[in-house]
Amino acid sequence: MLIKRMLLALSGTSLTLFLVVLVDLQLRTEERLKPGTAGGLGGSGPRQRPSAELTRPESHPARPPAGKSVRSAQRPDTAAAAMNRSLADLERQIEDRRRRLSERAGQRRTPTPAPSGALRLQDVFIAVKTTEKFHSTRLALLLETWISRTREHTYIFTDKGSEDESLRGYNAVITNCSSEHSRQALSCKMTAEYDAFMSSDKKWFCHVDDDNYVNPSALLAVLSAFPRDSDVYIGKPSLDRPIRAFEQLDDNKTREVRFWFATGGAGFCLSRRLAEKMAPWASGPRFEQSSAAIRLPDDCTVGFIVERKLGVPLVHSPLFHSHLENLLLITPQQIPWQVTLSYGIFENKLNSVELKGVFSKDTDPSRFKTIHCLLFPSTHWCPRQYAL
Repeated sequence: MLIKRMLLALSGTSLTLFLVVLVDLQLRTEERLKPGTAGGLGGSGPRQRPSAELTRPESHPARPPAGKSVRSAQRPDTAAAAMNRSLADLERQIEDRRRRLSERAGQRRTPTPAPSGALRLQDVFIAVKTTEKFHSTRLALLLETWISRTREHTYIFTDKGSEDESLRGYNAVITNCSSEHSRQALSCKMTAEYDAFMSSDKKWFCHVDDDNYVNPSALLAVLSAFPRDSDVYIGKPSLDRPIRAFEQLDDNKTREVRFWFATGGAGFCLSRRLAEKMAPWASGPRFEQSSAAIRLPDDCTVGFIVERKLGVPLVHSPLFHSHLENLLLITPQQIPWQVTLSYGIFENKLNSVELKGVFSKDTDPSRFKTIHCLLFPSTHWCPRQYAL
């Protein structure tokens, strides 16, 4: 009888050990597939070609099914009871390991750009449009946060401020355009941005406003997904349908045109190959002429040239954000994947991402400082609690 009980106990132990090995193998496999690890997003696996619309990577991969618990019938003898306790301990260890892997995935702060031979930050021309009256407020916040990480590759386009000490040491371009928020003034600055990019050797042109936070790692991860030497126009529309306009033709005739455009308030990017093709309608005075032909501002004009004149469709991306959308819908776990973020007034309320931190909403209403410390915890002015 004793021998029979020992055989049953040994059989249960063998089954348990088999299940432990199986679950451990499953967990290790899932860990390798998580974003930022080998074989996952940013790993050395083959790069996928972009679809018509980019989707954000999942912040929290699906949790694996719980391992089957191994039940052992209660035995009156001490040996069987001890074995049951051992089985319970093993199950707790498996659950603890699963929990730690899940927490580790949630702690990944920035998407990893593609490795060797991939796009580098110095390949991107980041243009920031601002105006003199926002130098000490909006622009100062950007200089303190994300521009501190992209200083050499970021170009600030403003209307005045050649004597502004805060711009010393930065790539500041004084356009002498009007400081008004009019179609003509906005198109004047976009002309300066486009011409400056075309005079550079950069591979990508990215435009943002002075109320945008740019995550350089996420930006590189998105742009790296496109094949080299391709025609790419990527951003987020502010409308849920193509805009309708009337293009002014010769002999005072007009024609209706419809096209998508990426709102400048969320930022957008153009590949060099596409930007070069835009030259007949965008270089020098031609951009302002194109804007006047449809009577729409700068970002709409870019969409008009790309979609209507060149026939290249906008790549709609949910990773660019403006203050014209409800930013509260972005969860803290999703923030590291976003290319741009913003803040402002939406439906008569302050609109910014919901992110807790040591900076209060009074001292950091845009949440840009809190975001920056989340992404770059080693920044000297970030509280120690952000450090990993």
